[in-house]
Amino acid sequence: MSEIKNLEPKNLWNNFDMICSIAHPSKKEDKLRDALVLFAKTHNIECKVDKVGNIIMKKPATKGMENKRGVILQAHIDMVPQKNSDISHNFETDPILPWIDNAWVRAKGTTLGADNGIGVSAILAVLEDESIPHGDIEALFTIDEETGMTGAFGLEPNMFKGDILLNLDSETEGELYVGCAGGIDGTFVFDFKKESIPAGYSAFTLNVKGLKGGHSGMDIILQRANANKVLFRLFYALEELQLRISSIDGGSLRNAIPREAFSTILIPTDKVAQAKEKISSVEQEIKKEYSLVEPSIEISLNPTALPKDIMDLDTQKRLIRSIYACPNGVIRMSDSMKDLTETSTNLAIVKSEENTIKISCLIRSSVDSAKMDLATMMESVFALGGAKCKFEGGYPGWKPNMDSPILKTMQKTYEDLYGVTPKVMAIHAGLECGLLGGVYPSWDMISFGPTIMNPHSPDERVNIESVQKFWDYLNATLKNIPNK
Repeated sequence: MSEIKNLEPKNLWNNFDMICSIAHPSKKEDKLRDALVLFAKTHNIECKVDKVGNIIMKKPATKGMENKRGVILQAHIDMVPQKNSDISHNFETDPILPWIDNAWVRAKGTTLGADNGIGVSAILAVLEDESIPHGDIEALFTIDEETGMTGAFGLEPNMFKGDILLNLDSETEGELYVGCAGGIDGTFVFDFKKESIPAGYSAFTLNVKGLKGGHSGMDIILQRANANKVLFRLFYALEELQLRISSIDGGSLRNAIPREAFSTILIPTDKVAQAKEKISSVEQEIKKEYSLVEPSIEISLNPTALPKDIMDLDTQKRLIRSIYACPNGVIRMSDSMKDLTETSTNLAIVKSEENTIKISCLIRSSVDSAKMDLATMMESVFALGGAKCKFEGGYPGWKPNMDSPILKTMQKTYEDLYGVTPKVMAIHAGLECGLLGGVYPSWDMISFGPTIMNPHSPDERVNIESVQKFWDYLNATLKNIPNK
């Protein structure tokens, strides 16, 4: 039991505390799924698990609300597993340790999982609370949203009777989301030959740390540094000093801006002093360029034992130039909605294994043709460098419907509650609404949630006051759902 169980609304926070106690990274949600099925059994709630592992629960309308349109409450049960390098944490077994930091709840050195654990907790709280007036409710808990949207991809038609979807997976209280970006995964692989270490070389670890990272959709507009791009900028600068690369390990997840990148490199012993000067020079350039958004960049060169082998020089040169030329970050802003990123890409992972280097990217756009154009651009860069290229896991965007009946209802409900008009937004991230709407095209959809900062990073935190407002708003919305 943690201190968050004393927060209000208690049912919601108690559920979130339970979720934090159970390991549930993407593709490893079995334990949490079992706990949710047990929750349904304990509360006498109709429940089933579909073919791909999504959980569907149903609760009939409360007395006097039988004529309301049916509502599907939806959230995903997986979380992004990110931690600081100095923290020992196994996301497949260890609980998340939430704590209260003034107005926020955060975790000790890891992602919190408020994305989307708060949404899941709110749905559970609605299902177990007999005092909340509502029409027929169907709850959809999807799996693997963060790494492939497996649950949304696998959802079958004719599973639901309701026609209003409330997706509880947005991250700014007071905003209603009516559209999202589509995406596609890009993977580029270089094969290399191992070579023996030449005489007269010294080995070092070259480390890039201290970056903020963040969500590769929501935070890409903040123009934060990408640890992989920084590392390869250093490589390029060190080439004239006969740099040789043994291994690379940069980034860990496609949908997280890489905060750290590490490499074992070799430098001729008589050029080490020059290499240190070169690294210091590039470091100062980067710190100056990113002085406002990345004040804590750390670049270090530390002696290490000689590795067994190194990458062949030809592949090394092609790899460095391909990564250097690879587009990264915001590519185009939206013409139709202010301050919305239309198209972006995240150079998420660069990792060497055995005789290959694998590069993983996530391309996002609210315009499908722009998404595929950017994919072709990146394919051209890596194909010229001699890499094998593959694109998979593509999913569509969600086109805004400004005439949505539930949008109008929720705007009025928010105004009545708080005296201000909520913002209507689209999001540069892959909400499941795009896929779900493809299976159920008649659904009227809105996404909303509490304020969550820095999702997909160990700095993730959720604002306590916003959770209460989100909860009150959800309850009022259920009460005001239009009649059939």
